[in-house]
Amino acid sequence: MNATAFTQPVWMPPAVSVALHEPLAAGEHVDMAVVGGGIMGLSAALHAARIGLSVRVIEARNIGQGASGLNGGQVIPGLKYDPDWLIEHFGAERGEALVVFAASTADAVFDLIRDEQLSVPFVRNGWIQAAHTETALRAAEKRDRQWRARGADVRLLDAAEIAAMTGARGYIGGWLDRRAGVINPLAYTLELARIAKAAGARIAERETVTALRREAGVWRINTASGVELRAESVVVATNAYSDGLIPGLARTIVPLHSFQVATAPLPADLAAQILPGGHAVSDSRRILVYYRKSPDGRLVLGGRGRMALPKSAQDWAHLRRAMLRLYPALSGVAIEQRWFGRVAMTPDHLPHIHEPEQDLVTAVGCQGRGVGLMTALGARLARYVTAGDANSLPFPISPIRPIPFHAFRQIGVAATIAWYRTLDELER
Repeated sequence: MNATAFTQPVWMPPAVSVALHEPLAAGEHVDMAVVGGGIMGLSAALHAARIGLSVRVIEARNIGQGASGLNGGQVIPGLKYDPDWLIEHFGAERGEALVVFAASTADAVFDLIRDEQLSVPFVRNGWIQAAHTETALRAAEKRDRQWRARGADVRLLDAAEIAAMTGARGYIGGWLDRRAGVINPLAYTLELARIAKAAGARIAERETVTALRREAGVWRINTASGVELRAESVVVATNAYSDGLIPGLARTIVPLHSFQVATAPLPADLAAQILPGGHAVSDSRRILVYYRKSPDGRLVLGGRGRMALPKSAQDWAHLRRAMLRLYPALSGVAIEQRWFGRVAMTPDHLPHIHEPEQDLVTAVGCQGRGVGLMTALGARLARYVTAGDANSLPFPISPIRPIPFHAFRQIGVAATIAWYRTLDELER
């Protein structure tokens, strides 16, 4: 079976659709071109257009067909690292600013949905980081202390509380971050495109950028269709789908596939027991799984998949095993949908911002926080392109440093994932 059979998520588009595509025309000249129509690119386009820039978004697929529309829809603030580590690593001033930024990323999404009245189903009851070992629980306690000291709406959960809130087996405690929530990511991406277009950004779908070159202070952008346009500045927002457009960029990340499954709508008795408060959950295993309910009452569960493109439904078997480990009562509930998207991992598990040439900016590395992080980061990139103030960026601009022996690194990651999954399944 072709892998394209597994690119249709359970998420539904908004009830009212808007035609987004405006074909490129030869001779176009814009203030800012955005390569990539995912969440970060669309957020940058929206904010740049509202500042008054002329903007052109160029997307190789249809809007929503990349990871932005295919992810699990968990909106989680913060980063992989806790506040104290960020301050120690980046210094007091930048570190504190980064902590404030990281704390705001979920707000950026939910405020946008509210203020723009976006047609995006959501629940904002929080995210649970579930601990299945004492080591994981101690890490949660440390995280809780640091965020509570900064006034965050968070708290620790004991074994009884996490069992009641998730309905799952195998957890000894966890951490609840009430700032988080869940959305329909496909609807969100399409609605973000709609309001970006309404603000004046023009979007070209199914158009691939093949080359970028700077001549006489202007960027010339060539496409596979033969159209060339010019731009004063360029934001490359391709993330895990990065190729050779910016030399070396694709070799700074390890692209991974995030596989997901959705059950049939849960029977009423199971729906009342499984995630009764509508929380999102990620667990503490080596190869974590994450799960939530969909707006139509399905359990949606995801995790790392094979590095190669999937060939059959069997490539999702590890997710069904994980689901039954957590919820044995679901043994008779069918999995009705399977899909996958591509995510980007950086070696230090931090997002990276690069400016390889003047007026050419890119950012890569979501690290599992893509919906909120890329919404907030897109706005900051638009501000940077407009004003040129590096202090507006939450992360420092860094040089592109390809991972040594990049191809072998990918093989090593695949082997590590397989080994870690085996260990996780032994820790039932």
